[in-house]
Amino acid sequence: MCRLFGMSAAPHRVRATFWLLDASDSLAVQSRREPDGVGLGTFDADGSPEVHKAPIAAYHDAAFAREARELRAATFIAHIRYASTGGLTPDNTHPFCQHDRLLAHNGVIGGLAKLEDHLGTAMNLVHGDTDSERLFALITSYADQTGDIGEAIIRAVRWVAANLPVYAVNLVLTTATDLWALRYPETHQLFVLRRAAGGPTGTRHLEHASAAGTVRVRSAELTATPAIVVASERMDEDPGWRGLDPGELLHVAADQHITSTIALDRPPAHPLSLAELSAHAQASQKPAPASGPHAR
Repeated sequence: MCRLFGMSAAPHRVRATFWLLDASDSLAVQSRREPDGVGLGTFDADGSPEVHKAPIAAYHDAAFAREARELRAATFIAHIRYASTGGLTPDNTHPFCQHDRLLAHNGVIGGLAKLEDHLGTAMNLVHGDTDSERLFALITSYADQTGDIGEAIIRAVRWVAANLPVYAVNLVLTTATDLWALRYPETHQLFVLRRAAGGPTGTRHLEHASAAGTVRVRSAELTATPAIVVASERMDEDPGWRGLDPGELLHVAADQHITSTIALDRPPAHPLSLAELSAHAQASQKPAPASGPHAR
């Protein structure tokens, strides 16, 4: 299953160090299936997006993902890809960038030819083969019309849910100042943590790691600065982690004010089961075996 991670320390820019494949044996933890791509996105002080990503087409390419990357930003987005559609190329690797916004997605959407027809000229935003980038193009098209990113996410996913086969549409979208996260439907979990400065004790830096050996992040500056974290699994023992409800859209504003709404209150019109996916897509959507100190 793809891993999603998003974090906002806005309005503060903080320094954080990421490892996108944490442990040398993390691939063994993943039942010896190697991730198909890794990516990390932030924004410069002037608001320009900066993306570090690479497909993993051979074992030695995993070295890229294990390198420590220290970045300074107000918002962060990271993704570990287990491919369901599209080959192992940079254009198919998350996060995607469109109009100074970044998006990462976990799930499967079918009927891409119908989606492409619906996109029309917005297909110019798409450079790869994935359902994720096409969904992003639909969101971008709506957002460019109204300027309301949250409403664009809702409108796009409602159209997808009404018209296309859907297994899951979990996503994180960031701008230089804001973060949105959606869980839909109940297929995969997505968690949020409002982390006080210093964590539960008030004295600790942030040290988050996934149980499966993917995505580790450390930030000493979050000893003194609060943050909001969104992830596809709980990444430490903080009791404040909360699972998003199916259909819930979360928005973290530039001042860390959180709003939440049930944006989609019914299941997809054409739900896909795991058995209906291709063997490759099935493998991409199965959760990795839980292990380590945060396993539940």
